[in-house]
Amino acid sequence: MLSSVGDGIHVVDSGFVHPGLDAIHLIVERGRVAIVDTGVNDSVPRVLAALSELTLAPEAVDWVVLTHVHLDHAGGAGLLMQQLPGARLLVHPRGARHMIDPSKLAAATAAVYGSEAARRMYGEIVPVPAAQVVSAPDGFGFELNGRVLTVIDTPGHARHHLSLVDRQAGVVFAGDTFGLSYRALDDSGRQFVVPSTTPVQFDPPALHASIDRIAALAPRAVAVTHFGPVGDVPRLAADLHRQIDALVAMAGDCARRCDPGEARRDPASSETLRRLLRDGVRELLFDEARRQGWTFDEAGLLQIFTLDIGLNADGLFAWLTA
Repeated sequence: MLSSVGDGIHVVDSGFVHPGLDAIHLIVERGRVAIVDTGVNDSVPRVLAALSELTLAPEAVDWVVLTHVHLDHAGGAGLLMQQLPGARLLVHPRGARHMIDPSKLAAATAAVYGSEAARRMYGEIVPVPAAQVVSAPDGFGFELNGRVLTVIDTPGHARHHLSLVDRQAGVVFAGDTFGLSYRALDDSGRQFVVPSTTPVQFDPPALHASIDRIAALAPRAVAVTHFGPVGDVPRLAADLHRQIDALVAMAGDCARRCDPGEARRDPASSETLRRLLRDGVRELLFDEARRQGWTFDEAGLLQIFTLDIGLNADGLFAWLTA
């Protein structure tokens, strides 16, 4: 459940959906702690257990940093903050109000997954008192027991997305901006990454720019929430750019076959466009598997990526029909 990757950085499996899907990162500097992303309500005991394993009390946590407020990253923030008496919650300015009053966030999540599934996955979203919330614009910096951490604005996956730069460790905590990288795909230490176009704020030019901004920092690793730190950043950045362009081209082809304007108005057209996009995302994933030499057949890939295929297709649908 807890693994250490050096420089005081630790990875906690949030337990969301299945092992190896959703990571929470701890940054520890001489007994003081910053937590990056929180998982969901059910993840809170795992975070507290990880602190205990590191012989750290909840009072040692100074900061909880949310890369963005999608609930697999932020759903447990309110409940966790209740257990951390000295912590402040740092969040993008566009996301701060949703942590103080999560009602719209919960409603939007229910619209994506359905009310019953959203309750099962996330539970009741607990608000964070406004006095504990710090709105962090681009360039905002803070110290963790002398260790300087800096926020950069990294939209494209979501407009309320930030990344946290730890220059001491040479690591950028990038949430979903730098894609998804599941450890099951690793091959003799070589890692792979695929983009995340989850609804509802996919913005290809912004995402390309954010990836370039992260890569330009020349970090030794980028810590992604799904799942953990990845190296060889220039190669992975190039792979992300190529795959984003392929997704955009595929979505454009789907839009020529099924008009997005009609899909906004007509349920049958909507389902046709969604099906075309799901098929297209799946085929591009299979293409990437062949290109990279992943040692999984199609059934194995679907076991790993079924949730992401659906979410990426939904995000492309939202982008086309906006």
